[in-house]
Amino acid sequence: MEEQIRKRIDRVSEVRRKILAAADDTPYAVLQQRLDQADQELFWVHLAGNAVIAAFFSTGKPKQREEKRKAFRDQLEAAIKNMGKFELTKEIEAAIAGLRKGPKGITPFHWEIEFPEVFEVDAKGNVTGGFDVIIGNPPFAYKNTLLAAHAEGYLDWLQEIHEESHGNSDLVAHFFRLAFGLLRPAGCFGLIATKTIGQGDTRSTGLRWICAHGGTIFQARKRIMWPGQAAVVVSLVHIAKGQIPPPYLLDNKDVPIITSYLFHAGGHDNPAGLHANDGKSFIGSYVLGMGFTFDDTDTKGVATPLAVMEQLIEKDHRNAQRIFPFIGGEEVNDDPTHSHHRYVINFEDWPLRRDDLGARCSTADEERRKEWLQRGVVPLDYGGPVAADFKDLLDIVERKVKPERLAQKDAYGQRFWWRFLRTRPELKHAIVGFERVLVLSIVTKHLGFVFLPAGLVFSHRLQVVATESWAFFAVVQSSVHELWARFFSSTLEDRINYSPSDCFVTFPFPEEHETLTTLHQAGARLYEFRAGLLVKNNEGLTATYNRFHDPEEDNPDILRLRELHAAMNRAVLDAYGWTDIQPICEFLLDYEEEDEEDNGPRHRKKPWRYRWPDEIRDEILARLLDLNRQRALEEGQLPPETPNFGQPAQEEPKKKGRRKKAAMAQSQMPAGGLFSTEEGEL
Repeated sequence: MEEQIRKRIDRVSEVRRKILAAADDTPYAVLQQRLDQADQELFWVHLAGNAVIAAFFSTGKPKQREEKRKAFRDQLEAAIKNMGKFELTKEIEAAIAGLRKGPKGITPFHWEIEFPEVFEVDAKGNVTGGFDVIIGNPPFAYKNTLLAAHAEGYLDWLQEIHEESHGNSDLVAHFFRLAFGLLRPAGCFGLIATKTIGQGDTRSTGLRWICAHGGTIFQARKRIMWPGQAAVVVSLVHIAKGQIPPPYLLDNKDVPIITSYLFHAGGHDNPAGLHANDGKSFIGSYVLGMGFTFDDTDTKGVATPLAVMEQLIEKDHRNAQRIFPFIGGEEVNDDPTHSHHRYVINFEDWPLRRDDLGARCSTADEERRKEWLQRGVVPLDYGGPVAADFKDLLDIVERKVKPERLAQKDAYGQRFWWRFLRTRPELKHAIVGFERVLVLSIVTKHLGFVFLPAGLVFSHRLQVVATESWAFFAVVQSSVHELWARFFSSTLEDRINYSPSDCFVTFPFPEEHETLTTLHQAGARLYEFRAGLLVKNNEGLTATYNRFHDPEEDNPDILRLRELHAAMNRAVLDAYGWTDIQPICEFLLDYEEEDEEDNGPRHRKKPWRYRWPDEIRDEILARLLDLNRQRALEEGQLPPETPNFGQPAQEEPKKKGRRKKAAMAQSQMPAGGLFSTEEGEL
């Protein structure tokens, strides 16, 4: 069947070439007749291609999709062998018809079938042709819009045909991938894109993959105001299939490279986690069960009142050993002194109880002891503490936490219901001997690091940094680090979701920064002024920084806070040696939003931010990415760079659970034909 399909395509290609080469005086009717004959040759080819897509969308499970594809292939092959018995393809045609139905129906389109003369094939069946040039303005759509507008399974299809693509990517990245795949070697395309084409999962799905597979971005404009009525900012990107020598043109300036971030430096890859940052940043404890807590503000009736906690301590002073102050992101951001109001019972990683197991710890081998600890029940001579040593506290946890734990699916949480789901022993060990640690609310509107006593139990909504250094505070609280954090963080409404693995571990700090007096002084000066201001105004970090970013705010204390931030930013830039960068903050919109809705004007304030202009932001991010790569090379994490036009990126490791099935997924003709597999023809 594969051979017959290929022969049909070859015959059609030849006919269409003759049509194109026909003399000018050839009658139109003759040309039309030849084209109709060519289209008839493609009937079975179209049917085969459409059957592949119909099989994919027939079910949501990969195994069933593959079974359906094989069944359709067998039916089609039987029909062709039996001189085109159409009754043998009724199931296929019904599936294709069902595919097209409804407001979200799918109409298959196969570029290689519609333009066979463009896509030349070598003796091994590999496509060697393609378009010379592609230009276009593809649609933009993030995940929710994409899912709402298309048939079920559409996102799965995109991820199947475009390896290493992300489900959260904008649809436009998939058009970039499609265009790149349709080009001939040395061909090029120019597409209009969303302004986030060089950011996040959209960048990783589109530009990063293209640059990793031989594409060269030779011209780009990052921010162009759309000329129509809509207040939309777009990017314009030109890419060649293959390597071409620099210089390239980025925002009308000659540059040696245009990276997948649309920067002039820094490479195409995702930033590497740096070993220098290992063991410094931690997520707080994941309690999973508010029944562990004592809290008078709980409205759900799960937590125990503080008065009961005091009674338990008065009854047995030992109970105080297992009750700790507990703090989360809300207290850090909203309380003027970042004070806790909750307490939590913490049995760490202790066993549950002692019991007569018919054996003794003192005579058991190491493997047996580990087995007991994993069960949570230990022999009577176990010398360490167990949760049952604090009966009153364990009773509370058993009554209020255990039922909830047994109802959820986490096996660890079910087995060790008396412990936090994640106890973070590595955090505990890292801050031994510390009086204070640096803390940040992970989900936050404004980046606000604060120092808190090291003896608290920190919620999983907090990042905890093992440092007491003012200089360290100056760097992470600076606009330099905030740019990095906002660029590599996901967002939740108008807040960032600060991921330590993406924002902290990858961040290249200035060399010897903790020894620099200028950073120490700038950090301490800002922190102490800000702390006093919060108390003076009885406002938390969120309220204070809302005022900080308000262009109409002219309170002298807020103006002074801006000055101290500017001074600290200057000290941080100097610590990097970037004295050539002389930024001035401006009040700029973080994003555009409509001023009116159907029900009238909005009363919500616009998302102003007192920040550096985009050009400064891009320059600093490019330098940080370049510095990250240098540090990773020094640490031996990356292979040495080889001179190469466009510097192709490293391929991302393939994720488990999504094996590429070329015959199933590719709308472009696979090497072995429409019904081939990775293992060969079926």
